[in-house]
Amino acid sequence: MQSIFSLQGRRAMVTGASRGLGAAIALGLAEAGADLVVTARSSDALTGIAGKIRAAGRQVTCLSLDQSNVAAIAPAIETLGPIDVLVNNAGIEEVCPSTEITEELWDRIVDTNLKGAFFTTQAVAKGMLARRRGAIINLASLTSFVGVPTAVPYGSSKSGILGMTRALSTEWAGQGVRVNAIAPGYFRTDLTEQFYRDEVWADSMLAKIPQRRFGQGEDLVGAVVFLSSDASAYVTGQCIGIDGGYLAAI
Repeated sequence: MQSIFSLQGRRAMVTGASRGLGAAIALGLAEAGADLVVTARSSDALTGIAGKIRAAGRQVTCLSLDQSNVAAIAPAIETLGPIDVLVNNAGIEEVCPSTEITEELWDRIVDTNLKGAFFTTQAVAKGMLARRRGAIINLASLTSFVGVPTAVPYGSSKSGILGMTRALSTEWAGQGVRVNAIAPGYFRTDLTEQFYRDEVWADSMLAKIPQRRFGQGEDLVGAVVFLSSDASAYVTGQCIGIDGGYLAAI
């Protein structure tokens, strides 16, 4: 049974892997047997996670990649060689009242979270399609399903990620490439720490989560390994909510 979850002999790429959820996912894939390509805007930021991956006995390549710069994506990925698993994790978030959103803010969030994720997927998938084998996991969000005030650009980008997942899964299913998504709930990370410092907000959110705790990066690893491995060979076009029961309870 364990063999169908093994990622031995496979190479996984995780974007935005320098910290938080991306770092936890990258280390989890390494512990499942995969070699890694990890990306961030600055490769210097990847030193910590790269060291942990090597300590787990796996090979790692660090790549400087800014997903908002579409012209640079394909040339960077072409240098990597075969990729068996892609996890589109890189993303940014900034809350803002909707009447104050500027075009620059909209473009910064949507270009990174959605446009950049698509063109990263496109560049990696060309090799997967040629080999007729690959797994792509996109990071969706609770905002792919529900509206969150002051997070319109982010929610729009993550709703787009869900639509992209479904469209690509149907296009590539017959060519050996599976495309799925996971939707994390409320996770306390460096990116979201500012919200959790507000005790009133944090308590109100916690009351809506049936498991009565916030997520940790390690909570995502099992689902990502499953969707990366042969255990999910007949699973494509799906989105798994990893939210402590939040969506089921609303």
